[in-house]
Amino acid sequence: MSDHVPPAAVRRLPGRLHAPGPGWSTEADVVIVGSGIAGLTAALRLREHVDKILVVTKDVLAAGSTQWAQGGIAAALGPGDTPEEHELDTLVAGAGACDLDAVRALVTEGPEAVRELIALGTNFDHTADGELSLTREGGHHRDRIAHAGGDATGAEIQRALIAAIEAAPDIEVIQHALAVDLLLGPDPADPTGPLGVAGLTLHVIGEGERDGVGAVHCRAVVLASGGLGQVFSQTTNPSVATGDGMALALRAGATLRDLEFVQFHPTVMYLGPDSRGQQPLISEAVRGEGAFLVDDEGNRFMQGIHELADLAPRDVVAKAIMKRMLDTGRPHMWLDARHLGQAFWEKRFPTILATARSHGVDPVTELIPVAPACHYASGGVRTDLHGRTDLPGLYATGEVACSGVHGANRLASNSLLEGLVFSRRIADVLPGELAPWREPGTDRRTAGLVSGDVRRELQETMSSKVGVLRTAPGLAEAAVVLDKLAGVAADAVGQAAWESTNLVTISAALSDAAALREETRGSHWREDFPERDDAQWAGHFDVRMADGVTTVDFARSPATDGAVDGGAP
Repeated sequence: MSDHVPPAAVRRLPGRLHAPGPGWSTEADVVIVGSGIAGLTAALRLREHVDKILVVTKDVLAAGSTQWAQGGIAAALGPGDTPEEHELDTLVAGAGACDLDAVRALVTEGPEAVRELIALGTNFDHTADGELSLTREGGHHRDRIAHAGGDATGAEIQRALIAAIEAAPDIEVIQHALAVDLLLGPDPADPTGPLGVAGLTLHVIGEGERDGVGAVHCRAVVLASGGLGQVFSQTTNPSVATGDGMALALRAGATLRDLEFVQFHPTVMYLGPDSRGQQPLISEAVRGEGAFLVDDEGNRFMQGIHELADLAPRDVVAKAIMKRMLDTGRPHMWLDARHLGQAFWEKRFPTILATARSHGVDPVTELIPVAPACHYASGGVRTDLHGRTDLPGLYATGEVACSGVHGANRLASNSLLEGLVFSRRIADVLPGELAPWREPGTDRRTAGLVSGDVRRELQETMSSKVGVLRTAPGLAEAAVVLDKLAGVAADAVGQAAWESTNLVTISAALSDAAALREETRGSHWREDFPERDDAQWAGHFDVRMADGVTTVDFARSPATDGAVDGGAP
């Protein structure tokens, strides 16, 4: 069942990005956009069955979100653990919004996928007796987080994947390439049918082998371009996370789902009220090893809020921190990990230790100031269980996608696993689904461009009105600002304007969905609707665009007996 929700007002966004005509062209059977765990896994698996693969990445191969993953990758690999237990923890964290079949695929295929990652050359940490070292993070009832280099798991996984890519000469890579828009064309066998992927346009930024805007003709595109963290003023995401993949998919006719479910990591190092951009993450694994949260008076305020206390799911901890901040008027809370000792810090969390010290805080002897910041988009481009979108020839995997595994709140360390498992699933089906080459048709979408100068106002508005705590008046104010910013035309074509246009596009979709969901569920916290309401809001908001105008549909979930999320209230 689907309820169509008309927008409060018609907001016209660019139907495609204004850009110069392609000055060069190339072709590949499959183009993969993104070079994190999701994109590189897809490339390595597809190369066995597809003749020509091209990986394009906005910066260098190692610059995405994967390298910043500190905690690790979750899978039922330890003694006594089972996929069923991992499934239950995932469903409880997802607050009734997970797709059960997607979660089951994740947890049952996850252990084998991690073992293959190890076989590829990833050096995970081991115990003194040679067993895989596993730890615990928020929302998990078992030690099931595999880590590497103490707190450098993402960097080690990225290193192993890049080494494998560099050893595969049949995979072409273009770095410093921003994906601009998809090229669309008819199916040669059915010219009257729906348009599908015929390629995409790229802008190679400065240092690439090909300079300027070009066209890549292909038979399929796999989006693995990461999240939308730069929508907000403070985020753990790198600077490249400007929602490009989600925005170009939306403009081309694909559906975005669950955008309102943005996870704010509860323990991000607070650097002051004027700090902007990527902020230092203090991994949940620090609490998994025994650290705990306190307020200015030294009170351990997570006690009694949840059975797991400081290791409750991230939405619970983030809300508790925000409530204590609001009650006390303080801009942050504190993380106490002094009792772990210097030797433990240096072995288990060397990266976090060095980062904290570089900002003037020594966790061995001092409390760490922490506050929530944007961390992960649980929503994204809607896919099925094999990464297919509703646009022929377009697939999506990793944070850019909404596979259904995260629901309203991602369980800690499930993100790397999702990219791994669902990229493998795409590789299982895509070679057999490659369509004939489509000829790009005339693009009748209205071109436009938002000024790069709007980014600061956009981020401040999203952080204050559409951040951790949301209300109807705040969301209405955000809508007014977004309407205004959408009309601020760019003076010049370039990366700043392209990224700002993508940020405004995704912010508008996110804000619209957040305003319509009048309940609190998972990472979506409405102060004016503080309770979860399954009778009214068990389902998903889907955003679509037709030539710059978005619409929102509510797709109700089938009735359940409450067991899909452990009966959580």
